[in-house]
Amino acid sequence: MTDAAPPTFADGKDPEALRTIGEVAKALGIRQHVLRYWEEQFPMLKPLKRSGGRRYYRSEDVRMVEAIDRLVHKEGYTLKGAKQALQGRTSSTAQAPSAPATTPIASEAPINSNFAYRARLIALRTTLVNALHDA
Repeated sequence: MTDAAPPTFADGKDPEALRTIGEVAKALGIRQHVLRYWEEQFPMLKPLKRSGGRRYYRSEDVRMVEAIDRLVHKEGYTLKGAKQALQGRTSSTAQAPSAPATTPIASEAPINSNFAYRARLIALRTTLVNALHDA
């Protein structure tokens, strides 16, 4: 059960259809090698792998990629911070990141828009605290 809408693709496939790494890369404007690297950095990003290692992304995988991309490229998180932020969404004992960073999301966890606001506020608070301590 997810509260986020499935990603939209202009390829005519059903929104819940499996997509190749090439289709996801093209639709989201992210290079394929970056998607493969993110799989290593974010354990919760686990597209299906078939014979020959061919990857197939489910809609929840695509939503995870979108969340990682948003945190890293739009909100200024580091990969480490984004990973912490995404893990914090799935854990009640999340720690505030020391700097903006990317946190992985469990593939079964829904992407919550309030989470992005909370993660950004935590990052801003941490930046302000660090600035006060440095002054």
